[in-house]
Amino acid sequence: MAERSTAAVDVADNSGEEPPVAEAAKVTADGVQHHNGRPSDGLMPASDGEPENGKASTKSTAPTAAPELHSGHKLARRYRLEECVTRLDGFSSWRAMDEKLRRAVGVHLLPADHPRGRSVLAAARSSALLGDPRFVQVLDAVEENDLVYVVHEWLPDATELTALLAAGPLEPHEAYQLVSQISQAMTAAHREGLAHLRLTPSAILRTSTGQYRIRGLAVNAALRGITSETPQRADTEAIGALLYASLTQRWPYENDAYGLTGLPKGVGLIAPDQVRAGVHRGLGELAMRALANDGATASRQEPACTTPEELAKAVAAMPRIKPPEPVFTAPPEYQHTTYQQGSYGRPAAHNGATTVTPLAAVPPPPPLQSRTGRVLKWGVAALLIAALGLGSWQLADTLLRSNQGSGNQQAPQPKGDDTPAKKTPGPLAIKAAREYYPDGTPQDPTGVASTYDGDASSYWRTKSFHDGPEMKADYKAGVGIVYDLGSEQEVSAASIALRFAGKHTTATLYAADSTSSSTPVGSMKKIATGTTSENGLSLTTDKPVKTRYVLVWITAMPWSGTDQYSSEGYKQAITDVKFSG
Repeated sequence: MAERSTAAVDVADNSGEEPPVAEAAKVTADGVQHHNGRPSDGLMPASDGEPENGKASTKSTAPTAAPELHSGHKLARRYRLEECVTRLDGFSSWRAMDEKLRRAVGVHLLPADHPRGRSVLAAARSSALLGDPRFVQVLDAVEENDLVYVVHEWLPDATELTALLAAGPLEPHEAYQLVSQISQAMTAAHREGLAHLRLTPSAILRTSTGQYRIRGLAVNAALRGITSETPQRADTEAIGALLYASLTQRWPYENDAYGLTGLPKGVGLIAPDQVRAGVHRGLGELAMRALANDGATASRQEPACTTPEELAKAVAAMPRIKPPEPVFTAPPEYQHTTYQQGSYGRPAAHNGATTVTPLAAVPPPPPLQSRTGRVLKWGVAALLIAALGLGSWQLADTLLRSNQGSGNQQAPQPKGDDTPAKKTPGPLAIKAAREYYPDGTPQDPTGVASTYDGDASSYWRTKSFHDGPEMKADYKAGVGIVYDLGSEQEVSAASIALRFAGKHTTATLYAADSTSSSTPVGSMKKIATGTTSENGLSLTTDKPVKTRYVLVWITAMPWSGTDQYSSEGYKQAITDVKFSG
């Protein structure tokens, strides 16, 4: 199912004027350009966070129209274009399929006469020569048929740092790994004369193995014409901003960016431990040394880190931060019983042992412990039980006959079955929620909380898709949210309020083991499923399922027209979710 990015229809607004440095490149790492402090898809105000030191700039040139290509077009009889994810400033970016190696790849496309075409080719070829696995690799860079295109790796199992920070700040060990791996990687790049100049949360990917990889080395800056007189200082400050955001979940500049709230206006740069309590002191000071503050911190006067190598050495000099200890559930205590027979309660004999000390003295069994005695004992017990049952039946029959013969005979009661009355379902409170995206591509992580805030005007939305209403498993099997009920509950029903009506929406409830996206849907227990063409969907099950986490998984969405967030296509939005059980 081809997903239609909202950035695919945007066109850059180049006025020809040289912008301020802090706003010189207001585009996210996936290429979405910002207009008047607001991203073109309407998600959130964002700033690129470029240092306001007058050292980074963009070259203002008249843009050349992007090539008019469509899904299905092939490059070099090998790369089949499938989805346009970016189109601005005369270039476009695509997800494509390498039909020779049967793998997904990314492709940047420019007209051959684009003012930045030559610099993009040079940057891509230089980046490809580096061959460092810590960077997303450039696979090909070609000019042919009036086109310049750059082919790079596509990592479907990786997650952007933007999505990780949407769920909260990173643990100290994870933030330490981030700054350590990124600073070492950029040190290696600068030794080869390569700079990034676009190190934003969207340019950092975390793989399923915990490795951080950097995409767009040299190429992202070349595509947008970004240059710097002090590239090492610019990249070092960008790494400091990433570390600051990872520790505080705040962007260290006044403008909001990448789903993060900026700092209060007019107060300057604030130490991380003054923004959020419990921040690791060493990492907080390291972030301040990397940012443009002349090395001043709340407690020490350390020299500023002006190059990635200096920052990497400062990280290496820190005491190593250990990962959090895994939490284990204690097994139940052993219950020692007094009944011991045969070998129970006595230690096993070891080869070569001459004596064995018994755990406890076992008294000899009473006479009835013999085989004949046990048979006699159980026979007497069975006779007593039979006699008690017969007596009880006779007593009940006598009382029944007495009641039937009395003058106060009551009307006969209708015969009912032995099944207990069903418990009336009650509402279940939602404690937290998180978007579920096993393919590594989230839809709207910041809008998840709007689905259970009680406000019908707020909602979580999907992106717009070309094909539908059924989603295609070979591209994106579905979209959804995992809800945390705080503790295990008997879940029997759910009510889902939808923004878009039409044919049709299909949703399924699953019992999940956590809010993580690493657990596949196929391993979860299905609770209920349903389809609707209205603005609401009620799901119920006859057998309640006991679980703490519930996944609402949407696999079909109706067609809807253009709105303030996305173009026309198959899409859906959830305004409210309620569970009962």
